[in-house]
Amino acid sequence: MEIQGRTAIVTGASRGIGLAISKALIREGVTVAGWSRTPPESFSHKQFYHIKTDLTKEDSVRIAFDETVNRVGSSIPILINNAGMGYRGPTDEMPSEQWRRLFDLNVHGLFYTSKQVIPQMKVEKRGHIINIGSGAGTNGIAEMSCYCGTKFAVNGITQSLHQELRNFGIKVSCLSPGSVETGFSQSKKNKLLPEDLAASVIHMLKCPKNFHYTDIQVRPLQP
Repeated sequence: MEIQGRTAIVTGASRGIGLAISKALIREGVTVAGWSRTPPESFSHKQFYHIKTDLTKEDSVRIAFDETVNRVGSSIPILINNAGMGYRGPTDEMPSEQWRRLFDLNVHGLFYTSKQVIPQMKVEKRGHIINIGSGAGTNGIAEMSCYCGTKFAVNGITQSLHQELRNFGIKVSCLSPGSVETGFSQSKKNKLLPEDLAASVIHMLKCPKNFHYTDIQVRPLQP
């Protein structure tokens, strides 16, 4: 897909992977609506519009989408569902409120956002939704049961949406990295950089119309 001159929504755009993806899209000539609770620190660009959003609340997502359409137009052929959070600890010690919050953000937020952009994508018969998954979405990890559960859900939702939307000319992909340098893990092992993931997203978006990555897993070569 030719992406120069297009518009994208990137969730969780205030830092880390989301901010790196936003910057990479802008370099390709894409206008970005960055959805997050707080704006990025020390970053502004004429092609970047911060839209304050609480992705755990559907009403907030509706308002954010209306604001996005008012500011950048209704044609939004790119959606990067990146926002997410994690928790590490024994399952029996995890506060129930925290469990619900992870699912509200990592899973329900993805649903709320996708639900807003899909109707216009269907009208235009084009679009690409990229969901940022995780290696934890295919392999269980001790003391990360909730995070793994949300990322397994992202994989399943992606696969189902692919089946629903492919005949409308809409691509749905899941990009699942291993360890990424985002501050979530304090491990000293070698990690991918957010910019590495951003480069992968650009490659996926620019592939020919009939060429579709449904599920990509990426890892550090020497972890």
